[in-house]
Amino acid sequence: MIAAAAPTVPAAQTPAADTATLTVKVSHVSPKGGEVSLALYTAANYDDDNHPTLSRDVPADPAGTTIVIAGIKPGVYAIKMFQDINENGKFDTSWLGLPLEPYGFSNNAKPFLSAPSFDRTRFTVAPGDNTIAIRLSGTDGISVPKRKPAEK
Repeated sequence: MIAAAAPTVPAAQTPAADTATLTVKVSHVSPKGGEVSLALYTAANYDDDNHPTLSRDVPADPAGTTIVIAGIKPGVYAIKMFQDINENGKFDTSWLGLPLEPYGFSNNAKPFLSAPSFDRTRFTVAPGDNTIAIRLSGTDGISVPKRKPAEK
């Protein structure tokens, strides 16, 4: 009698090796309230504001807003975000296209006539826990540093 070999069951893959958690700490949140809206992009969809890889909206907290995104694939990403003060679901601009609500990008990249490029905003998410910080720039004086008085 020939014994059949027992089927080999592959070892379970560790979820931590296949996924990542990204914690985004947002500073300079306006006390005017609303929500902080985050959009995560890859290089392939960065220029399409209507189709981010994923998005999150959380209540704005002037003491600091933290957004945790669990279960994402490790890789190279970029973030665009804004504080939706009037909670209308869109980033408001003036008729000239100037921002009317606080905004920010990963790497704290600053726009110049348009949003910064993916290369300026990209960062790597490794397996496991990752944390980045983004400082909102604002239209209400929140991000403008106060000048020190001239010394006499």
